[in-house]
Amino acid sequence: MKRGDIAILGTGLAGLGHAGGRTEQEIIAQAATQAIADSGLRMSDIDGIITSSLTSPWWVMRMAEYLGIRPRFSDSTMFGGSSFIADLRIAAMAIAAGECENVLICYGSTPRSIPSSSQQNQMRAALDPQPYEHPYKPFNPVSSYALAAARHMHEFGTTRRQLAEVAVAARQWAQRNPDAFARGPLSIDDVLGAKMISDPLTVRDCCLVTDGAGAFVVTSSDRAKSLHAKPIYVLGCGHAHWHRQISCMEDLTVTPALESGRVAYAQAGLAPEDIDVLECYDAFTINPILFLEDLGFCKKGEGGAFVEGGRVAPGGSFPMNTNGGGLSCTHPGMYSIFLVIEAVAQLRREAGDRQVPDAEVAMVHGNGGVLSSQATAILANAL
Repeated sequence: MKRGDIAILGTGLAGLGHAGGRTEQEIIAQAATQAIADSGLRMSDIDGIITSSLTSPWWVMRMAEYLGIRPRFSDSTMFGGSSFIADLRIAAMAIAAGECENVLICYGSTPRSIPSSSQQNQMRAALDPQPYEHPYKPFNPVSSYALAAARHMHEFGTTRRQLAEVAVAARQWAQRNPDAFARGPLSIDDVLGAKMISDPLTVRDCCLVTDGAGAFVVTSSDRAKSLHAKPIYVLGCGHAHWHRQISCMEDLTVTPALESGRVAYAQAGLAPEDIDVLECYDAFTINPILFLEDLGFCKKGEGGAFVEGGRVAPGGSFPMNTNGGGLSCTHPGMYSIFLVIEAVAQLRREAGDRQVPDAEVAMVHGNGGVLSSQATAILANAL
């Protein structure tokens, strides 16, 4: 993949919060139809499709069938929640190889409707048992992230209040987003005093369980200029995974974001100080603290101090997770597709009350598994 090879055209959202009885396929189709129309294309112009599911190995065939697409290129590689940022690299390679021209990337799920989140977690565990952990019946994924949080607190003095700052900032952004699921008031004391899920994480340190679908269309940058008034260019994209289960993570405070970020910066020819807004996967409050460090926005061990004082909240000096994130906006099992959609809205100046002034370069960072798969992309509204 080369700098600026591809661009994002239209985006679409559907079924956020509660899908109202609609199926996963239905809300994905609604988001996809919206994204394609916003791209200046028709469904018949889509000749590539990338999608994946937490529960179905046949998902790309099911969605192509449902949408009436006969793709020349399709892919359903599954990297957990980071998939839809990692998919940008796959789309870029397919387009560069001449396999297709217009790629639909889409995802949706309805864990808030049916099945329950606990049932879904049981299904995931059955499909992907972890040999060194499964016999001990951990309450995953929360227990794994709690382990990383506890280690970061032990090693660097990170505090529970600093973790809570992440959740409070996300809620303040969500209050500016009419699509966000959780928009009520939330204080640091609310986070600290909430029900403990896996020490040191309370329920307010954990992402939502919602329904929702998202979609966006990717094409070559040359084609994009003739199709859309505001194409958003992918300047760089990196992906890395070093482990699957948390017990095989070499250092609980260092994630593969170190590598995925390095690749994205190198391709884009940019550095952390060039990023105007960061959209990063906040499945748990420890995540952004780790990613801020590994992506170079602060030194290792300083992530907790970095988020203090409302720095990443509205009005702060470092806007992060401007839609409310997985903690307060939406989280239907996998989340990274919504990072891309929010970044596009910011770069097109279409984010309404949560708009970051003069945003020209955005970073999106996705996380999959238990800090396992990390994907980073840098997007811009100009080459």
